[in-house]
Amino acid sequence: MKRKIAGAIVVLAYMVTMSACHTVKGVGQDMQSGGRSIENSSGK
Repeated sequence: MKRKIAGAIVVLAYMVTMSACHTVKGVGQDMQSGGRSIENSSGK
């Protein structure tokens, strides 16, 4: 029983970690896109 609970905790921790990585990556891409838009509108 303890092994099943420990395994479930490991799987849940992995899922949370992987979803957080994708979220941070997406935010970084959004910021880059916003920066490009500002550069393009400034005439550079």
